[in-house]
Amino acid sequence: MKKHRRIRFYRVKTWQLLVILVPLLFIDATLLRLDHIKMTELRDAVLVADEQGNDDEIIRKLEELKKFVFSNIVINIIDENGNKKITFGTGPFYLEHQYIRAANRALAEAKENLVSDNNPNGNIYALASEACKEPARINGWTWDSPGYINCMLSEIQKYPAAEELHDKVIAEIPSTELFRKNYASPILAPTLTGFMIVLTLIIFVVIFIRVIIWIFLRLSLIFA
Repeated sequence: MKKHRRIRFYRVKTWQLLVILVPLLFIDATLLRLDHIKMTELRDAVLVADEQGNDDEIIRKLEELKKFVFSNIVINIIDENGNKKITFGTGPFYLEHQYIRAANRALAEAKENLVSDNNPNGNIYALASEACKEPARINGWTWDSPGYINCMLSEIQKYPAAEELHDKVIAEIPSTELFRKNYASPILAPTLTGFMIVLTLIIFVVIFIRVIIWIFLRLSLIFA
């Protein structure tokens, strides 16, 4: 029975395999596109939760995104320093609002010490705010913008009396890398998309081998 099936397969014409290959390529592209759209929807849900400030919802949405990406083939095109790059997965994205909330909490806790009249430099918080007012106006920063936060920290650091406090604030603000997410997907996965890609590759390899054999035989006849 197995031998009979192999014989039937060998009798399939190369042009017939090409006819099968074309719609398979279209199906592969469609399935990959659907997986990409699903990943984008899940990633956008994470960013919405981040904007809303619900940490529990962020964790839940991140888990949904991670679970999907780790178990499906997700092809993505990302912009890396102005160059387009194809990658498997989400590509890097940031929980910007969560970082801003953490940074503002650290600044808020330090504010009472910064405005102390006992400081020889006076009201350091007010001085830093005044220094950052014009850059904020020019750049369109609000009080919770990353640019404004960085400006405040930079101005605070200029005062020797605030050096220890500045170090404490910096220590309380988590690294931005903790808010950078990038989930990679497998190149092949046990899904419908993965199965169709494997089937397409098998047919492509068979066609390629047959073409090589045909070329070799033609050359053999010419030079025989």
